[in-house]
Amino acid sequence: MKHLASPEIWFVCGSQHLYGPGPLQQVAANAQAVVDALAASRRLPLKTVFKALLTTPDEITNVMLAANHDANCAGLILWMHTFSPSKMWIRGLNLVRKPFLHLHTQFNRDLPWGTIDMDFMNLNQAAHGDREAGFIHTRMRLGRKVVVGHWSDAEVQDRIGAWMRAARAWHDWQGARFVRFGDNMRQVAVTEGDKVSAEMKLGFAVNGYGIGDLVARVNAVKESAVTALCADYAHAYRIVPALRKGGARHDELRYSARLELALTAFLEEAGAKGFTDTFEDLHGLRQLPGMATQRLMGAGYGFGGEGDWKTSALVRAMKVMGAGLPGGTSFMEDYTYHLDPRRHQVLGAHMLEICPSIAAAQPTVEIHPLGIGGKEDPVRLVFDAPAGPALNASLVDLGNRFRLVVNTVTAVKPPKLPKLPVARAVWECQPSFKTACAAWILAGGAHHTGYSYAVTAEMLEDFATIAGIELLTVDADTRLADFKQSLRNNEVYYHLAQGFRA
Repeated sequence: MKHLASPEIWFVCGSQHLYGPGPLQQVAANAQAVVDALAASRRLPLKTVFKALLTTPDEITNVMLAANHDANCAGLILWMHTFSPSKMWIRGLNLVRKPFLHLHTQFNRDLPWGTIDMDFMNLNQAAHGDREAGFIHTRMRLGRKVVVGHWSDAEVQDRIGAWMRAARAWHDWQGARFVRFGDNMRQVAVTEGDKVSAEMKLGFAVNGYGIGDLVARVNAVKESAVTALCADYAHAYRIVPALRKGGARHDELRYSARLELALTAFLEEAGAKGFTDTFEDLHGLRQLPGMATQRLMGAGYGFGGEGDWKTSALVRAMKVMGAGLPGGTSFMEDYTYHLDPRRHQVLGAHMLEICPSIAAAQPTVEIHPLGIGGKEDPVRLVFDAPAGPALNASLVDLGNRFRLVVNTVTAVKPPKLPKLPVARAVWECQPSFKTACAAWILAGGAHHTGYSYAVTAEMLEDFATIAGIELLTVDADTRLADFKQSLRNNEVYYHLAQGFRA
């Protein structure tokens, strides 16, 4: 996956000098054993490093400042093995800028009922040490994830792993660049937004580039590179006869390869992790990038159609979260509906740009008219997405805040679609079509989404907490009346939230 870093998660254990040097040595040894187990777990996507046993305000502050300045630190796990008076943590927690997870665990799984004494009790005080820590986190209004249970528990490790994936995506966003070729699709509202606010709040930058800059790269691509890439296509996909070497339309396949090579070079030089384009601004290009965009998404780049930079950034973040997991993630659009009362379904697609990471089988390379835009017929990958649990997520700008809307869905095998020459997915919304669509529209969710079989609602909840943005989830438990009340409550909360921390 392009530009995918593997940062570390720092593990920090809290205690105090009240217990003396012997118990503190035992605390440190126990914390190291916990970290060693987490670091060896295949359930966790990032390396866990034992950073320190912290017992004084200065130690805490120094570690938090070190975390801020270490570019390879994506976040921290905090655990209070014993009681650690939380006033010691205030200065450090005020300064730390990395996300953290509070792990409420203890070293031993089982209590030694027959031999337990006060020495054991004093050494193993997480039951109330973590409550002391939790109070100061809440008093300071700090967003964090709390995971409860023994550190060896598979469910506990899975929940830590979900948070690590969110932390990795947040780390990936910090300083990320997204390229916007041209501008927004004319007069469309939801794909617009405040790019300055996004950089201030979310950490990534979006900058515009003239389509002529890309055209110059297209024209500079060497024929030998085009030939080599077309040979790769022949090994990876089923290519319709007209596009194969010697076929009547092979030149269009070569032009698609030229677009991919030019886009790749442009994004690499810009150090970008995603991009947008729009079919309304293709001056100098023969066709809208179709297969080129699909393959770039498959390599890990974010993408948003019609200038939708927020979805491009979200797709990138979701790809980072899902890295290494089965399934895939794609740019998506709720395109049209099947309104049979017995089984409401959504047909998701886009003009061209659905990522092959969600293909159920080997894609076919085809060429067809686009129908809009007034350019040559674009080459694209055509495939069906598989059945299974999935979700759609949308990042929208409400003016005073960013909102992340998530709907869990159940994808089904698409019926035969012989006259629909695009990649597509079919799904059924949770809790029902009518409730989900009404809630989505009331929440202001966009028609563009990140669609994923790999990313979970828990990961996106953790990501929203880390980012400090609003999250609205539409799932099997959603009731429309409660959802409407949440919308009303959130308007009040986010209007006043800036003053809640004092």
